[in-house]
Amino acid sequence: MATQHLSSALPVPAVSPAYPMAKPGYGKRSAPDQQPRTRDDFAMLPTRERYVAGFVDHLPDGAAMSVKQLAKQLPLYGQQAISTSLKALSVAGHLRRVRCSVGTGDETRWVFRTFWSRTARDNEWWNTYLATETASQTAAPAPDTVPPPPWVPAEEPPPAGPESPAVTEQALGPAPVPPQRTPPQAPGAEPTQPTTPSPAYLALARLGRDDHRLGLSADDCTTLEPLAAQWLDRGVTTDYLTSALTAGLPAEVDSPVGLLRRRLIDKLPPLLPATPSTPADTPAPARRLLVECTDCGRPGQPEALPDGLCRPCHTTHSASGQPSPDPTQIAAVKAHMANLRDLLKPV
Repeated sequence: MATQHLSSALPVPAVSPAYPMAKPGYGKRSAPDQQPRTRDDFAMLPTRERYVAGFVDHLPDGAAMSVKQLAKQLPLYGQQAISTSLKALSVAGHLRRVRCSVGTGDETRWVFRTFWSRTARDNEWWNTYLATETASQTAAPAPDTVPPPPWVPAEEPPPAGPESPAVTEQALGPAPVPPQRTPPQAPGAEPTQPTTPSPAYLALARLGRDDHRLGLSADDCTTLEPLAAQWLDRGVTTDYLTSALTAGLPAEVDSPVGLLRRRLIDKLPPLLPATPSTPADTPAPARRLLVECTDCGRPGQPEALPDGLCRPCHTTHSASGQPSPDPTQIAAVKAHMANLRDLLKPV
């Protein structure tokens, strides 16, 4: 049974006018149909989690939600403490981190969002909401009104540790792809026209924009291009290739080219027999949101990440003895507290 924390929470600091906003189409997004804000919000959470939740709840939509930025604004706690609090808020039903691919063909990029609900939601509600067309549309900026956000330098990684956040809120937009190397020309020979980068090369070159830990040089992309081309020759898409290479990354990557070479070899999909081509008038399936584990950042479908945690992290969290607040119990306690206040009012 969840433990009640009836002591008053720490006063939530006011949101600074200088608090950074994410690039258009990124950052915090509020879930619909939330209860009105009251002084008893988050009453069932521990003091630290109430403090963080109260601050996040007052942030405007589009505010940066990286652990680094939150820790700068909340000086009482460091980055690891903020990361642990966000994980607890995810388990309590207030938060889900998601990623969604936008664009088509080789111009696909990943958009990162943090959905927030002041009202605690259970897993069934989150799964239904994140699977709806509305959630899929709000995960990407409108192409007619908001230009693609430019690439920005990666944030400094938080201190290493078991609770280090694996995802930062970055606006990962289109960036120029490094040109492939061309062989030197013999004296007197006509200059060779630069070749168009292959889809395999472009997919590798864009990995650094999806996750700064996988930044590759032009030489690295040229070296790994034949291995990546084998994947595309076996019928997979560049989206599938990108997801397979970025899923479940360690907190720190010392050698991106070495790690990707190993994954390209070990995870090479099987060669399937040719299938009839899809008619041109058949609509492409709509993309769904991928929920990211709030602890380690591993992506997956909403139903595969209960409480916003992947199976290993969920098992670890359950074994640590930290009870998961039940939204039904939270509502019951709030009603009980409201009844007590009514009884204490002078007649």
